[in-house]
Amino acid sequence: MALAARVIVENAARGKTVAVAESCTGGIVAAALTEIPGSSAVLDRGFVTYSNEAKIETLGVPEDLIDTFGAVSVAVAWSMAQGALAHSNADVAVAITGIAGPDGGSEQKPVGTVVFARARRGEDPENVEAELKLFADAAGRREVRRQAALVALELLLPSEEVPSAP
Repeated sequence: MALAARVIVENAARGKTVAVAESCTGGIVAAALTEIPGSSAVLDRGFVTYSNEAKIETLGVPEDLIDTFGAVSVAVAWSMAQGALAHSNADVAVAITGIAGPDGGSEQKPVGTVVFARARRGEDPENVEAELKLFADAAGRREVRRQAALVALELLLPSEEVPSAP
């Protein structure tokens, strides 16, 4: 996968490492990254936290966040990303949580709803970087998961660093 190769090459060139916290993608992002030679220099670790209990126990997501907002929410995705950062040595962590279907959707959160969050080491955790996407046109579970993995890989690309003013 060309995008996974870019994540590895571009992060390696900057000496940056990444971690992923995956729920609905079930490890697809980590698998895509580890297909690329040299991935061990970039991928610090991946967490597959499919159940709510795994999110709580492994990443430290507060149970009240899940109870209040649901597992598929900006609050939980952000907490997952922060937890992945806290439980790794990575410079950046991306979290993915969603409803791949065909069941599990609701009127408020239909099948194809996926939330992404990215946390960077050293940045203010109050500065939430998260986004909800709806893959309503995805043809089934496999396609929702594939599209979610692609978005997560995009989020793992290093952002262009803005040089500081003299």
